[in-house]
Amino acid sequence: MLLEHAPPAAPRTLPDERAARRTLLDQVARLEDELAQLFCSIWPRKGFSLGVPGRGGPRLLSLAELEELRDDLAARTQDARRALSDRTYREEQYRQLIEEMMLDPAAHKWVRVRNEDIGEPGCKNWHVRPRLGPIGMLMGWWRVVISSGCPLAT
Repeated sequence: MLLEHAPPAAPRTLPDERAARRTLLDQVARLEDELAQLFCSIWPRKGFSLGVPGRGGPRLLSLAELEELRDDLAARTQDARRALSDRTYREEQYRQLIEEMMLDPAAHKWVRVRNEDIGEPGCKNWHVRPRLGPIGMLMGWWRVVISSGCPLAT
């Protein structure tokens, strides 16, 4: 009688995910730190969205959910960096325009630059206007008027 013995079954255990989980958590922490630094660089400018949506309350995320979170944070960080770069480029262009306005007001008639355009809080603005109203306009006398700030509340 020939008995065939099946080899003993390998024990069924889940693969050890600790190393992968630790790596993903480190990457998520680094990306969250970058987003926090970007927030500090952006402040007090408005119009940026750096929020990260919740994941359904406190719970242990699976590896797939951690990867999704990491990818979402990486995309948000990249978008925020690009938006900040574009905004700072525009702000620098406005700062150069203010310098040009101060040097040659007649070449920038009626141009107005607001504090918001250069990324600063407040209501101040630079405006090229004729000196002495219509007479100055006819004579070509232009100057840059810098507002004194926000109007008083009435």
